Amino acid sequence: MVEQVPGWPGVGLSADEFREVPHFEWAPNLKYSFAAGEAISRFLTEIKQGRLIARSCNNCGHLLYPPRMFCEECYRPTDAWVHIRDTGTIETFSVSYLDVDANRIKDPIFVGVIMLDGPDFRTREQGRQRMGMMHYFGDIKKDPKSSTGFDIRVGQRVKAVWKPAAQRTGSVLDIVHFRPMKPGEDPFPSKSEKAVAKPKSAKKKGGRR
Repeated sequence: MVEQVPGWPGVGLSADEFREVPHFEWAPNLKYSFAAGEAISRFLTEIKQGRLIARSCNNCGHLLYPPRMFCEECYRPTDAWVHIRDTGTIETFSVSYLDVDANRIKDPIFVGVIMLDGPDFRTREQGRQRMGMMHYFGDIKKDPKSSTGFDIRVGQRVKAVWKPAAQRTGSVLDIVHFRPMKPGEDPFPSKSEKAVAKPKSAKKKGGRR
């Protein structure tokens, strides 16, 4: 108190006088722990193990990724944990010549949204549910024929590149980036890819006996 309050007699204490008042000084060494919630905590734990996980809703058939404990389609609790693949399809992408601090850079950064592959827990191995994840793309080759100058496009199939297990911390950045798939890696190969993988056998030539 530095001023008298009407009806309350008294004078303010100086700093030196205040130190003489009986009191207890304590410098606590407290550590705080912040919980990400049940769904995201499990999500980050699984990422540290090199796995991606979603939640399934048995009522409407959706997979929710990142996982949520409550279905946004039918407004009810989700039912089960479902591991999904670390492969997907490029939905959107950007070729950026600015870094995260908006500084001009020589080599571009590739970033965009990947629609991850199922499985669809109702019809396994069929279809690709729209579960998006924004991340970096890497191992992108130059392509002078492309409008961007690089071999990257919407619809391109990609696969996650993970950090070594000892370097993971439970972060989405435990995935270094997504790279274009190599032949034979796609769990959902197209008809043309299947045809290349299994070429027709040549007909045997033979004459009449």
